Amino acid sequence: MSSESVLDRVLGDRYALESVLGEGGMATVYLARDQLLGRQVAVKLFNSAGIGNAGRQETEIGVLGSLNHHGLVNLFDAGLDEPVPGQTRRYLVMEFVRGMDLSTRMKLGAISPRHIAEIAFDIAEALEYVHANGVIHRDVKPSNILLVDYGNGAPRARAKLSDFGIALGEDSERLTREGSTTGTAAYLSPEQVAGARVTAASDVYALGLVILECFTRKVEYPGGVIESAVARVSRNPVIPPSLPDNWRALLGAMTARKPGNRPQPRELVASLRQIVMAESARHKDVSTALLPATDIATDDAIRSAYMDTFPDAALDRVTALASRLLGAPIAVVSVLDSDRIWLKSHVGSEVEQILQGLDLTTPGPLPQQTIVIEDTLANSQTVDNPRVVGPVGIRFFAGVPLHRDGRDVIGTLSVLDTKPHTVSEVDIVNLEDLAALVEAQLDSRREQRRATGEHPTAPDSVA
Repeated sequence: MSSESVLDRVLGDRYALESVLGEGGMATVYLARDQLLGRQVAVKLFNSAGIGNAGRQETEIGVLGSLNHHGLVNLFDAGLDEPVPGQTRRYLVMEFVRGMDLSTRMKLGAISPRHIAEIAFDIAEALEYVHANGVIHRDVKPSNILLVDYGNGAPRARAKLSDFGIALGEDSERLTREGSTTGTAAYLSPEQVAGARVTAASDVYALGLVILECFTRKVEYPGGVIESAVARVSRNPVIPPSLPDNWRALLGAMTARKPGNRPQPRELVASLRQIVMAESARHKDVSTALLPATDIATDDAIRSAYMDTFPDAALDRVTALASRLLGAPIAVVSVLDSDRIWLKSHVGSEVEQILQGLDLTTPGPLPQQTIVIEDTLANSQTVDNPRVVGPVGIRFFAGVPLHRDGRDVIGTLSVLDTKPHTVSEVDIVNLEDLAALVEAQLDSRREQRRATGEHPTAPDSVA
């Protein structure tokens, strides 16, 4: 039966097939509705041919049935479908992951080092869990890594590992003969290429190649099985010298030719956790080049008056009001320090960390006037911005400059959303009034700290 011909059928008197999500040689994945629980699910309907395929279907059902982790596409149910008498096909019912796979995401444009670290950390945690449960995935690749869109505008790119069709469990029948290999050619470990014993280290190697591809946006060992295998034997992966030392060291270890030289799953998770923290703290899009060259030292002293202890309660109320005013989920006060951007966000610390550098229009100086972009995808200045086309997916931006003593721009009051907005002139005036309240709060804080000697006194010409 064709994949389209089974649409509108109900499997197991419960799962109504609605559309095709993807097709492969062994199975077709459908979007379906669980009529009992009223939710969308993904149904993987296997082809019926082949004893070997039946064995792999049993393997996937057995492996997925034994696992449950936030970094995996979890199994809900399994059953048999009999479209015609005497012909049966197995199916799996799994959680429906809304979003795109990593392979598709890489084709859309560059991924920031922070998001690469977060994706890698999620998959490393999933691998640590499956390895601890005696399972080896054996096919870690970009198309098997799903980036979850929870539909709530969350900027964090959560990742899940999918497709355990060729995984090996402790009790699984080994379906490949000694000296043969299974997996996707471009991501096979050296021991998989050689047909040798596969261990958890093989998954670590494959993830290393996936991370490297996220940075370079090209497959490290392209081509067919033979071409890819020869390249892997003849040379180590080329790790860009431009990457920070921590990334270079970790990728070099993950892709070591000898399995014993690769990090253990727990060590890998710990290393990636440290890299996520480092990338979160790394200065992004901010340098002294953003400041007037003749006033850098002066502005450093003045901006220190605003840092470290924001008037939290007052700014919380302003950002909350700005969010309600424009009906958008994110409102942020950002103030430019000499080496970083300080943020006070209405929706919490995670947004504060991720939305570093909120000016969507240019990497240059801070905006000197109010900017409203009702639809970032329809604006030539923002249509290619990573925060628009990337995992954050900002579609609406309104920013009002914040001034020191009514003169120099020191930051922005911004309102953002993941869907377009229409803004009236009254809305803009109200937002500018809120920005004036923020300026008053910051100036009051500066004067208070100056009076108590908590910061350097700036020259009179700019104080």
